[in-house]
Amino acid sequence: MFGLFKRKAKRSPSGTPRAVLADAVNERGIYLIKKVRRLTATYQIRLLAYMCLKENKQLVLIVPADCVFDDALESLMRLCRWIVRQEMT
Repeated sequence: MFGLFKRKAKRSPSGTPRAVLADAVNERGIYLIKKVRRLTATYQIRLLAYMCLKENKQLVLIVPADCVFDDALESLMRLCRWIVRQEMT
């Protein structure tokens, strides 16, 4: 299950590990708002998903109604407890 997360950590040009920020965090979940037509399993999403699993939280993705998910993201979503909120545009 954690094989999806075992990719090499990205680093900045100076060599320090990169971090990600969520749009909102509370005791139940981590929220990420994306205004895109196609969403992929980016480094940000993979790292936030790992944080959710580690902290026993849900990742809530808020995306437009016409957003399409990449195959890699769909498989990651099946492994994790996610809520996807597709908003009307």
